[in-house]
Amino acid sequence: MKLYSTKNRKHVVSLKEAVMKGLPPDNGLYMPERIPSLPKTFIKNLSKYSFQEIAFEVSKTLLQGCIPQKDLKKIIEKSVTFPAPVVPLDESKSVLELFHGPSLAFKDFGARFMAQLMSYFNKGEKQELVILVATSGDTGGAVASGFYKTPGVKVVILYPSGKVSFLQEKQLTTLGENISAIEVKGTFDDCQAMVKQAFLDKELNSNIRLSSANSINIARLIPQMFYYFEAFKQLSPKGRDVVFCVPSGNFGNLTAGLIAKRMGLPISHFIAATNANDVVPEYIKKGKFSPRSSVRTISNAMDVGNPSNFARMMDLHGSTWNHLKKEISGLAFDDKETRQGVKEVFDNFNYTIDPHGAVGYLALKEFQETNPNTLGVVLETAHPSKFLDDMENILQSKIEIPKRLASLIDKPKEAALMNRKFNTFKEWLLENY
Repeated sequence: MKLYSTKNRKHVVSLKEAVMKGLPPDNGLYMPERIPSLPKTFIKNLSKYSFQEIAFEVSKTLLQGCIPQKDLKKIIEKSVTFPAPVVPLDESKSVLELFHGPSLAFKDFGARFMAQLMSYFNKGEKQELVILVATSGDTGGAVASGFYKTPGVKVVILYPSGKVSFLQEKQLTTLGENISAIEVKGTFDDCQAMVKQAFLDKELNSNIRLSSANSINIARLIPQMFYYFEAFKQLSPKGRDVVFCVPSGNFGNLTAGLIAKRMGLPISHFIAATNANDVVPEYIKKGKFSPRSSVRTISNAMDVGNPSNFARMMDLHGSTWNHLKKEISGLAFDDKETRQGVKEVFDNFNYTIDPHGAVGYLALKEFQETNPNTLGVVLETAHPSKFLDDMENILQSKIEIPKRLASLIDKPKEAALMNRKFNTFKEWLLENY
């Protein structure tokens, strides 16, 4: 498997280099030089495979022999250790629950696979690897859990001050060991810009081995494909087109779905569902990409004003608006509508959906008004308890907190408070690593 930069197709690297460096030197994103198709018999017989077997077949096909099969199986066995069940709401709508991992968010799939893959590639290295990750909520907790106590690896998580939930912040700031947290006085976009700038800084890179665990790293996208296949396995389309509705912030999750489709999964259409940060839905409607500062919402993991993976989405569609809008619809909803969505799902289906999933539900509902003969799947990306105050306020009832999250409530927070200037961050890194 070889990968190129979205900014320069002549810049080609190995999977190891793409994973360990995270970003190309030109600030593009790495993409597979070739996306191979899975055998049609595999797609037809998905129901005969376990989740781990699906993950192995998909990754084996995509990676094209760059990791020995026995080693790849071990990576899968250690990373895909929890289910991704599809829960029907009615005959046309279902929810794909992606919150059964250790940090109660879909990003556990990507973070755990990435941790195993980086550990595999890091064997024999004498200098420690420092992983930088910006989070708008869930990424940080998943990465912290996935890399916790991994030998030879340190993790630095940047998060926007006051813009993640109380329990999300606890997941970022209470582990210690090889996990450090930086509370940035700014937005997620500021955190993401600081991380990207670090990878382009020659002094930093000559002194510290840096890599990224955001969805800018291709290692995050590979495992996010797995659950699209796992979900499809659980469906009974009965002649209907299958549509996936993806609550979206940085758009790594949706990009993974697009790659899964390129590999042969018969997905008819994608819906990009966002909150007030509607840069991509606006582009799909008007053909103009206008990134801007993000605004705070109750679906905070989607508070992204300049989504990194937009470059990959465009790359997959030949950089043309006409191709992209045929495969993806874009819909956005504000906080008032999101609250109504949470309540509607609970009242109509006796199902507790988190604010991100509620945005997805509203988008799917609107899409199906003009596409009634579709079978829609909403990706439920996080457990409702991670947004406790908002959820209990909306539903006027108690939300049960899983033990692994409740145990963090009384643990002391440890985080370095920092301004959003890159030089401040650079100095901190050089002092600490």
